[in-house]
Amino acid sequence: MLPLADLEGTPNVNYITYGNGPHRAVFLHGWFGDAHCFKPMLQGIDPDRFSFAFLDFRGYGSAKDSAGPFNLATVAADAIAVGDSLGWSQFSIVGHSMGGKAALRTATLAANRVQRICAITPVWAGKAPLDADTLGFFRSAAEQLDARQAIVHTSTGGRLPSYWSKSVATLSATTSTARAFADYLESWALDDFDQEAAKLTNETLVVAGGLDGGVPEQFIRDTWLKRLSNVRMALLPESGHYPMDECPLILAATVSAFLDPSHGT
Repeated sequence: MLPLADLEGTPNVNYITYGNGPHRAVFLHGWFGDAHCFKPMLQGIDPDRFSFAFLDFRGYGSAKDSAGPFNLATVAADAIAVGDSLGWSQFSIVGHSMGGKAALRTATLAANRVQRICAITPVWAGKAPLDADTLGFFRSAAEQLDARQAIVHTSTGGRLPSYWSKSVATLSATTSTARAFADYLESWALDDFDQEAAKLTNETLVVAGGLDGGVPEQFIRDTWLKRLSNVRMALLPESGHYPMDECPLILAATVSAFLDPSHGT
């Protein structure tokens, strides 16, 4: 991993770079992650084939002290700014969970620059199907560590060690501010740009976890696969919501083959 680089003129944008290959992509983390959350899969990524930039959302990680705004439209603008900073006229977008929705938003703002979209266990561009009680519980997670742990535990099929789910929850509370965490929930859960996203023709791969209790395979089929015209799904049957932790090398092979189809895995 290379050192963090601040974008000149845009101090709220921070990212980490990896590799120096010809296939370029900006990575967008999920609600519980930061720019480092994809690190486990890098052991399977050839740095001579790929150039990756991992963005810290405002209020997270190296951008934790940012004043925001904390929403997916800002994430999309910052992702494009990363591409500008690196001199990438074209690049792919890879996003996990809420980062998948942010990837779609990025493509709606710069469809001609985004080559491919890879969405990992992602929420959709429309409003999330959360009832009032569930949304209220998710909102409580901004201040309550137990709620964060319960969300992580459920979204991975309730089968992983509680020590791990607690560690993910604790790390998220350390690497993000409660305000940013809360505001991003409102954006990924309630923003609705379904009509704009449905017009995208960028080649898209959606990675689904067969054991994902948060974004089930059927939800992906009912949204991403029905609404987009140039999309396919890769199912990881033994993974829940966090394949970068649960099966990092399988995820690396899946993403590599999609971003560089001429080479395969």
